[in-house]
Amino acid sequence: MERVAIVSKPQQKELASVLPELIAWLRARGMEPILDQEGAHYSDAAPAVPRIQLPTHHPRLVIMLGGDGTLLSVARTFAATGTPILSVNLGHLGFLTEVSLGDLYTTLDGWQQGQHQIDQRAMLHASQWRNGERLTVFEALNDVVLSKASIARMGEFSVELDGRIAASFRADGVIVATPTGSTAYNLSANGPIVTPNVDAMLITPICPHLLTLRPMVVRGDASLTLRVTGVPDQTILTVDGQRAIEVHLGDEVRCRRSRHTVNLIRMQQSSFFDVLRTKLSWGER
Repeated sequence: MERVAIVSKPQQKELASVLPELIAWLRARGMEPILDQEGAHYSDAAPAVPRIQLPTHHPRLVIMLGGDGTLLSVARTFAATGTPILSVNLGHLGFLTEVSLGDLYTTLDGWQQGQHQIDQRAMLHASQWRNGERLTVFEALNDVVLSKASIARMGEFSVELDGRIAASFRADGVIVATPTGSTAYNLSANGPIVTPNVDAMLITPICPHLLTLRPMVVRGDASLTLRVTGVPDQTILTVDGQRAIEVHLGDEVRCRRSRHTVNLIRMQQSSFFDVLRTKLSWGER
């Protein structure tokens, strides 16, 4: 029997009715659902395991009930498996989660009949190094951000591109983003919007103390190294805005394109700029 993983956003009242109905729908069509522990708070009709263990059950599909933040977490959890993700929007903005709750079963029917498309999104592979030793490794769908933790003083950072210095500057931090992440923190920091199918990485300083420093777009197979060259207090590395790691003076954060991709199920290939207009009022007067 094929398994389907269901991942839920915490504290969503509608899950109390949605999950039992979804579980029954899947079983009626010969599929066995598995919940994460968030979903187990709302239904005991299916087995539940910690989210990090879901990939070991080899589901054919992941149904994500939540917002963009939940999708970022799910993307990292299933990064190594390439399992298709059907993202259903229970959040606010829903920039990545385009399927509405009312379209859930229509979309699932289309998926079963093979009428869907796969929207592949590139990920970042990043690692933290100290004194030549690798400390942590992680994957990100949106971005990795190196930033100061203190309020008033700036940090000092450098960026190397393929082993050569590209920029050294004082700022609140620096963002390395995928094209998918171009509309996240990168956009708020005045970085460029890049369509998801562009093979590129984005480097955006956060509030730099230089009028001449601007965001950079580099090729997707580039190798980037971020260094902390001056720290006023504490520097933090964040992954998709959800995981935080302390960084010391002299540490390196090495970034490159991940060998993994996130596979999002779409029933129709909507225009990226249609989504921008709908979600962010792009180009409106």
